[in-house]
Amino acid sequence: MTILLVEDEVSLASFIQKGIASEGYDLKVAYDGLMGQRLFDQQPYDVVVLDVNLPLLNGFELCRYIKQHSPRQAVLLLTALDGLADKESGFGAGADDYLVKPFEFRELLLRIRALARRSADYAGQQPVLQLADLSLDTNTRTVQRAGRRIELTSREYALLEYLLVNKGRTVSRIDIAEKVWDLHFDTNTNIIDVYINYLRKKIDKNFEQKLLHTVVGMGYLMQG
Repeated sequence: MTILLVEDEVSLASFIQKGIASEGYDLKVAYDGLMGQRLFDQQPYDVVVLDVNLPLLNGFELCRYIKQHSPRQAVLLLTALDGLADKESGFGAGADDYLVKPFEFRELLLRIRALARRSADYAGQQPVLQLADLSLDTNTRTVQRAGRRIELTSREYALLEYLLVNKGRTVSRIDIAEKVWDLHFDTNTNIIDVYINYLRKKIDKNFEQKLLHTVVGMGYLMQG
């Protein structure tokens, strides 16, 4: 596994580098946002880990750059900013996961592995996911139904992509929590149901054929 870490705190970067090396993974380190951008442009990575408060180019801006150039690149934001508004900004920039400092190295490692597995799951899929007249282009991160563009938030897009990758199969709330949210998502909350409803209103509400179905007691199913 190849990982890019962009972290300006040298002692923390060294700590993470030693831990990652002990797992046998390859880690490249950048100490400011522009250096991180240059390293990202040079080669592909399984996972990119970004601090937010970086010199020259902050983590939100770098995350947007990465997602614009490689929409399916897995990005984890690693930051002391723990407010809900900060997390909304991070996920709005396209981040796949968000870990607040201070953290246990073991948790960081688990999240990196989870993101790498998700990337591997998607690696062999077709660039355009299709169900009936609904299409999702993973290269441009655009969604259309019956030729009409549908605007989705970053989290709605990730949820729809996961459902389409698994079209024809019922996925549980726990599946969604692990693959679309993070490892420690509280499945007792209704946030998944809320986002399912957001998505349903956008892709199904104005169309006769419904594609997103609830399987009572089991989860959700994309089927035409």
